[in-house]
Amino acid sequence: MIKKFITRLLGKASGGKPGFGLRTEVPVDTHGIDQQQVDERAIQVVRTLQKAGHEAYIVGGAVRDLLLGLRPKDFDVATNATPEQVKSLFRRAFIIGRRFRIVHVVFGRGREHEVIEVSTFRAYLDNAAAEQVPGNERTSKRQLEGVQHAVDASGRVLRDNVWGPQDEDATRRDFTVNAMYYDPETQRVVDYHGGIEDAKKRVLRMIGDPATRYREDPVRIIRAVRFAAKLKGLGFRIEPKTAKPLAQAKALLADVPQSRLFDEMLKLLQTGHALASVQQLKALGLSRGIYPLLDMVVERADTPFVHAALADTDRRVGEDKPVAPSFLLACVLWADVREGWSMRTARKMPPFPALQEAIDEVFESRIGDVSGRGKLGADMREIWMMQPRFEKRLGATPLSLVEQPRFRAGFDFLRLRADVNEIDESLADWWQEFSQADDTVREDLLQQVRAEQGARPRVRRVPRPDLAATQPQPSEGEQPAENAPARKRRRRRRKPGAGDAETT
Repeated sequence: MIKKFITRLLGKASGGKPGFGLRTEVPVDTHGIDQQQVDERAIQVVRTLQKAGHEAYIVGGAVRDLLLGLRPKDFDVATNATPEQVKSLFRRAFIIGRRFRIVHVVFGRGREHEVIEVSTFRAYLDNAAAEQVPGNERTSKRQLEGVQHAVDASGRVLRDNVWGPQDEDATRRDFTVNAMYYDPETQRVVDYHGGIEDAKKRVLRMIGDPATRYREDPVRIIRAVRFAAKLKGLGFRIEPKTAKPLAQAKALLADVPQSRLFDEMLKLLQTGHALASVQQLKALGLSRGIYPLLDMVVERADTPFVHAALADTDRRVGEDKPVAPSFLLACVLWADVREGWSMRTARKMPPFPALQEAIDEVFESRIGDVSGRGKLGADMREIWMMQPRFEKRLGATPLSLVEQPRFRAGFDFLRLRADVNEIDESLADWWQEFSQADDTVREDLLQQVRAEQGARPRVRRVPRPDLAATQPQPSEGEQPAENAPARKRRRRRRKPGAGDAETT
């Protein structure tokens, strides 16, 4: 007990275990956070919890961004109230998660709704305290049945729903700049590990021994890359001691569920710093071995089409426009689809069945378990299947195509193809004008296409050889029969093409 108290007081590490730090309360005239930048709904959540007798603070990345003069996009709250206690204080609050139970407090409805995420202070547990943890985990799915320890022998955390005091909660967070707590009522920042000082120095530093912390949760490896990419523009760098174990520690990711790696990959690529994330992966020796799809992104990031897609994603996030993982993954895998499609059409396979077969092959060989993600896979397929339909600008195809729910994604994909000279830019320009025009202008555009295609020189058919020349000639001395009936030419019935159904 005395040793633990001294460790907390001095903030020293013991046997690789980080100290719990010394609580420091920093006033507003020192940290300089602008209260006007703080979300009113987050303040309301903190105030409600405090009025009910609980501790509550805005926490994590929001505090870091406020210190740096940035406006956070998300606000999280940490409290000593349990999830059940939090839920009881708000009309629209939902407990979510299994391995890590949190509460979503929802404000507003529809597209304008906002979620404030509320988590309970967690205890810090290492493999020295790997006894059975009783108590405060609740689940109806029995997903932790048989798991008796808080961490495994390697130090990887298995059970996160173990509540603890604030100093332990701060210690179990990853980087010092993410482990600060802001009280909007007193406008004080609570800092245990020198986060404010590191923010001033523009340093990303892991709390405790980095190798041990990566073993506790290997996903911290990816988070290190993401924060380094996000904050590089502000002059941040990863502390050498924090960066050194990264390449060797990536082998630990083999034990992380694929679904979690997929979600972390999307955070790398869809938070507005995709190109910077690729650069960081290369610089830190992590360009391969994290996740197969991410390996492919890094490998193809310098190709014109994928580079344009990553840059466009960064631009859209910067403009607060929505981005979809299906679109970006469709761009990354388009080279495989296009190659398979060309190979099949070269064998005289009709275009649409050839494209469908090529897509199936890519889903099987490249996407793996992502193909089972329902809407994601369906949206990718729809984006790809639209591409040959854009070539058809007669009949009912244009009008039916612009009414498709995924038309905009398909068109944006077409526009990127035009930007890298994969297709004629005039085709993308035509569809852009057609999609935004009224009925009168649309009819004019269709008339122009009819005139253009009608004015094209007709392909001259090579005449068939004279039937008489192909008939057996009479032998020498033999006379041809007079008035022999002419051979009746059989008219070949035209079979409907594979694309005809698209123009009905």
